[in-house]
Amino acid sequence: MIAPRRFLPSVPALQALEAVERLGSATAAAEELALTQSAVSRQLQALEAQLGVPLLNRARKRLSLTSAGARYAAEIRGALQQIAQASLRLQTDMGGGAVNLAILPSFGMRWLVPRLPGFAKAHPEVTINMTTRLEQFNFAAQPFDAAITFGDGDWPGTDRLLLAREYVLPVALPALVAAQTLRRPQDLQRLPLLHIQTRPRAWVEWFAAHGVETAHVTGTYYDQFTTMIQAVLHGLGVALLPDYLIGQELAEGRLVSAFGGPTESRGAYWLVWPEDKAADPALRQFRDWLRDEVESEDMLPR
Repeated sequence: MIAPRRFLPSVPALQALEAVERLGSATAAAEELALTQSAVSRQLQALEAQLGVPLLNRARKRLSLTSAGARYAAEIRGALQQIAQASLRLQTDMGGGAVNLAILPSFGMRWLVPRLPGFAKAHPEVTINMTTRLEQFNFAAQPFDAAITFGDGDWPGTDRLLLAREYVLPVALPALVAAQTLRRPQDLQRLPLLHIQTRPRAWVEWFAAHGVETAHVTGTYYDQFTTMIQAVLHGLGVALLPDYLIGQELAEGRLVSAFGGPTESRGAYWLVWPEDKAADPALRQFRDWLRDEVESEDMLPR
């Protein structure tokens, strides 16, 4: 039996409460929801009146949530995500279900997307909806059935499938390398080193793998590999880049290794999904197809 109506507030009111709690202000919530600040305030007042519990602090003309309001917002966030997820599935379902998938931009575009025509041919009834995410996934707060991510494989409450190991190479413009004498790994520290924000210790780990202990490596930071590749191609420094991203640039001689060959990263690429979604038919078909793809590639000669 569905709960009495008085315990089922309107979705817009709940969205307003959740946005205020997450973003920290009614102004930010109004901007995200494409409403006026007064409209957000009215939604919250109506919600407060319906529930009969103080949700708002109005001190000094600044709207904020009480501790009860903040707890309630955190609790209903997952329900709002479930409603959004169910609605998206309904709209995109071609009869066999849908998988809402978070992907890393570079790996998703270079590794996954070229393989998807094979999945579409094998399972035309299943829809794969993809959204790029750089930050760590949060299945409780975001409308995803699964995520392709990078890490050590330790995410509590999830199951996972190993997709690919990663090997990185320090690369630069040929002219930049030719102008230097780079006989030892530590010689690279004379050059500008480029970093990826999601892996701030990548250079430290690379130097350690080559017998050079250093607590910190200076340099400039980039939020995506695609941006960093462009920076390297314009001569801004040396970058540690996954070899699968720069195969063409290396083959054409536009980039060269600044020192040595590929080095295995500590992390790897995984398909990750919540334990309570493991039996979902569409996700299971996608997961099993990916497992077959990975196993067939492992059998290829290297």
